[in-house]
Amino acid sequence: MTAEAVNLSEKLSKFSEYWSPKIVSQFNGHDVMVVKVQGEFVWHSHDDTDDFFLVLNGVVKIETEQGNVVLGPGELYVVPKGVKHRPVAQEEAHILLIEPIGTPNTGDAKTAAQKVEI
Repeated sequence: MTAEAVNLSEKLSKFSEYWSPKIVSQFNGHDVMVVKVQGEFVWHSHDDTDDFFLVLNGVVKIETEQGNVVLGPGELYVVPKGVKHRPVAQEEAHILLIEPIGTPNTGDAKTAAQKVEI
């Protein structure tokens, strides 16, 4: 095993599709991912885990059934498990996500994006 930093900007430059999380690292049974977003994602919830969002650049609104949270660069929000939500970005934004390995991004494995390591 070699010691090597993960450059998030470099990882984000490797893809252009939206709403398709890319795994950049793992720790303690969790995927660390980057994703490009624009427009509205589907309303969903996660029954077994919270949903962690850290905005790297751009502006992302996390709409929830309990109210909305607007995030800018360097801001994070954790949606509690079971809370219905969807991220929305008027313009392209980049997010860092942390989820237990195998967690579907839509809350349903049948409709979730295939996560790949980059």
